[in-house]
Amino acid sequence: MFHFVIDDELVLKPLAVEQARALFTLVDQSRERLRKWLPWVDSVTDVSHMTAFIKTAIRQGSDNGGFTAGLWVSGQMAGIIGFHEIDWHNRSVGIGYWLGESFEGNGYMTSACRVFIDHALLEMDLNRVEIRCATGNASSRAIPKRLGFVLEGVIREAEKLPYGYVNHAVYGMLRSEWKLLR
Repeated sequence: MFHFVIDDELVLKPLAVEQARALFTLVDQSRERLRKWLPWVDSVTDVSHMTAFIKTAIRQGSDNGGFTAGLWVSGQMAGIIGFHEIDWHNRSVGIGYWLGESFEGNGYMTSACRVFIDHALLEMDLNRVEIRCATGNASSRAIPKRLGFVLEGVIREAEKLPYGYVNHAVYGMLRSEWKLLR
């Protein structure tokens, strides 16, 4: 099972059902900020929704379709990072992530993404990693830029959020490029 200690402060570990309350509390504390960019936030109204999410993530991991990890900062749940469904035929995967508002701006998600990219391209032998972000989400877009991803294009009205549709910037990284950047 994926478990990675990044430093004395930051740890990535698989989700477990007993973490549902901590995850719900984090969403609830960051609800206004997260709602701006994530379509599922308003539907998370109690701990049972996070329990269901965690069970789905565990099942996806056991089916070898991807996995999701919690980011823990000094023992506190700080956010989520995960592989979307792995395309084994084309050897590619997308990474999704979000961070609680009080944990933003410290480089935690960039560090977590670096670990996930290493894992995908060097350990799982995938060829491509993709990150999609709403074009207006400067914080989220800064991560693939910082990591050397290529902006491959913009998908218009790619996602419906509570206030309307947003465009997605699509960033890509190939294994050959990542090896040169390391």
